[in-house]
Amino acid sequence: MALWGNSDNVTSAGKASVNYTTKVVTGNASAKFGDAGSAQVGDVISFTKGSTYHGDAVIVSIASNTSLTIDSTAGLSGSAIATADFTISQKPKFTVLDSTYSESSSGGGGDARVYSVDKNAVAQAEGTAYETGVGWVGMKKYTDTHGTVRVKKEILVAMSGITTGNSPAYPALN
Repeated sequence: MALWGNSDNVTSAGKASVNYTTKVVTGNASAKFGDAGSAQVGDVISFTKGSTYHGDAVIVSIASNTSLTIDSTAGLSGSAIATADFTISQKPKFTVLDSTYSESSSGGGGDARVYSVDKNAVAQAEGTAYETGVGWVGMKKYTDTHGTVRVKKEILVAMSGITTGNSPAYPALN
């Protein structure tokens, strides 16, 4: 099992709920967990509901098209996750438990996530505070003590050939 892949938006559809006690994720009939081109063991599943990001977890087993198990809930927000949208990614697994890229570390109103950035996103971000290189990029946007918005970026894995579905879109694309 690789530590990361080159796709940030593996085919994913439907809604899912998380049982924090059992670490079982239950998807609706559209989920298609385990199907070719969909969620696989070792992929990262991310949860959002509306504009609320609930965090990420690594998939450790898939029981059926509608049921999978995650390794830990430590990368999740702790709030109830029911009928939430999900995306499947091959982002670096170590980032799931790294608080640097947790929404809770962004200081409110900020953004702290790992994005896949392809050559098109690099071109669109050029000359902005989000300018970066191609690959898996950890980004944290925050407001400093003087009220100035700051952006910290770190290329975690530099790689050409990365594919991005822009979900979530790299901030300069918003």
